[in-house]
Amino acid sequence: MVNLNSPSSEINDSMGEVRVKVKLTNAVDEALVSRGLLNPNTLRFCEVEAVVDTGAVRTMLPMAIVQQLGMRIRGQQVAQYANGMEESIGLTEPVIIELEGRETTEVTLVTGNTVLIGQTVLETLDLLVDCNNKRLLPNPEHPNYSVMRI
Repeated sequence: MVNLNSPSSEINDSMGEVRVKVKLTNAVDEALVSRGLLNPNTLRFCEVEAVVDTGAVRTMLPMAIVQQLGMRIRGQQVAQYANGMEESIGLTEPVIIELEGRETTEVTLVTGNTVLIGQTVLETLDLLVDCNNKRLLPNPEHPNYSVMRI
């Protein structure tokens, strides 16, 4: 897991760090646009580079991205870092996460200065991590669509 609270969150290049382009959209805005209650031109979204972290369960967003998307903090969640330290951190409103042509909606944790994609997004989107080639791949059993295991 990446310690996003350290001054330098860089990872040794030999570790197979996977970085992906991700589009993040305020899901509340999206719902209001679809109901005709919000002008589509005011829909808040951003495209950023994210680190894929298979050691993290949830997706994490920096406060600057949360503010850019206009999302509020709905509550707090105790999070445990790889070093065992625990901290209460914010939980966002739902955000739409789009990557590799697939999308899901979930609440995220607010911490650090890097967008970090965790296991819940990877599982929901049915994506596998190829650390050797530093990329995400669709599950070969269903390469054209995601399948959610229940």
